[in-house]
Amino acid sequence: MLDFRMDTFITVCNYMNFTKAAEKLNITQPAVSQHIKALEEHYGAKLFYYEGKKMKMTKAGDILLQSAITMKHDEFHLKETLGEREEKGNLTFGVTLTIGDFVIGEKLADIIKKYPDIRVRMSVANTQKLLQMIQNGKLDFAVVEGYFAKKEYDSLRFSKENYIAVCGKDYNFINGPDRNLRVEDLCKERLIIREEGSGTREILNRALEGRNLVLHDFETVIQVSSISTIKTLIKENCGITFLYEAAVKEELENGSIKKIELADFNLQHDFTFIWNKGSIFSGHYHEIYEMLKN
Repeated sequence: MLDFRMDTFITVCNYMNFTKAAEKLNITQPAVSQHIKALEEHYGAKLFYYEGKKMKMTKAGDILLQSAITMKHDEFHLKETLGEREEKGNLTFGVTLTIGDFVIGEKLADIIKKYPDIRVRMSVANTQKLLQMIQNGKLDFAVVEGYFAKKEYDSLRFSKENYIAVCGKDYNFINGPDRNLRVEDLCKERLIIREEGSGTREILNRALEGRNLVLHDFETVIQVSSISTIKTLIKENCGITFLYEAAVKEELENGSIKKIELADFNLQHDFTFIWNKGSIFSGHYHEIYEMLKN
């Protein structure tokens, strides 16, 4: 069973304030201080320090927090597993929008057909939101397209995907025919992109930075959270976008959307299967990974 003092520690880390943590836990502020002191004595290391009036976490505190988050999730998962009265099994995970809409469906269908009693809870959100949900113990694992801190998670490459620029089949480029184009040549076009926090947008941000460009270098930028809406706008020749090829596979095949051939842009990026680092259920997640892959 997870030590109640560890729960206090996690709450203090969330608020970086003993008084607010006490209010959240419905205990006294001295009790919070005692719990933290007990943990510091047990591990032989300071967990917090102050710079002026601002509380900060020590390196030891940061290490303990990552372990505590994993422990809390494993405790919840273990309790749920041991409490099951039927051998149905649970699959609680998250995916980013591109993966949820265009990659995971058939793979998940195969699992459900093979294990018809399995209970599935799949959340769809951007990469940053999914990382928070894993840390808070709301998800067992996630398959993401964006960047994440590798030291904080265990991970396996799920797939390697092409990331491309696309436009409508009848799109007219401001600078004329789309021959021998470079990324900077697209800056006069209207760019349609995903919201901040999405993996799809972060990939583009980093690709532009590598060419000394930023989103503001484009004449007009339109932000749309829905990939389906972005594709509709592209098909209606309202602008250009950068998406994973998997997201526009059908449209590329039927010719309603076309790839913009760029002389200086040939990018691939990993879709990654991730879970809390050091989890006692790592072996179980490896099995699920193989099931989804195959």
